[in-house]
Amino acid sequence: MLIDAERTALDLDALIADDDEPAIAAITVAELGVGVEVATGRRKQARTAFLDDVVATLPIIDYDLDVARAHTRLLVAVRAAGRPRGAHDLLIAATALATGRIVVTSDRPGFDGLPGVTVRRPG
Repeated sequence: MLIDAERTALDLDALIADDDEPAIAAITVAELGVGVEVATGRRKQARTAFLDDVVATLPIIDYDLDVARAHTRLLVAVRAAGRPRGAHDLLIAATALATGRIVVTSDRPGFDGLPGVTVRRPG
């Protein structure tokens, strides 16, 4: 959702409930950082400012032992189901699973059907 928010006028506040405690997986910083690095000119400045704001505003959850264990469970589940997923999507899902959080995303195929992972979509 952060990538969508950076590209469009998506209202993130509408997706986050008052009692939510939003945070991001460390890999999300890398994903946003790639957008900064491939951009040029004003777009690069805007993306840099957006990333700086995200990092200053939201807690960043490290890939720790609990996330690694959740990641292991998800890797085994998607392999057993024969439905591979993107590496970054699984890291985000594992971070949410390990910390009892909800994944907020518009990426339906990346997160649907992951055991124990709760997903919230816009709309």
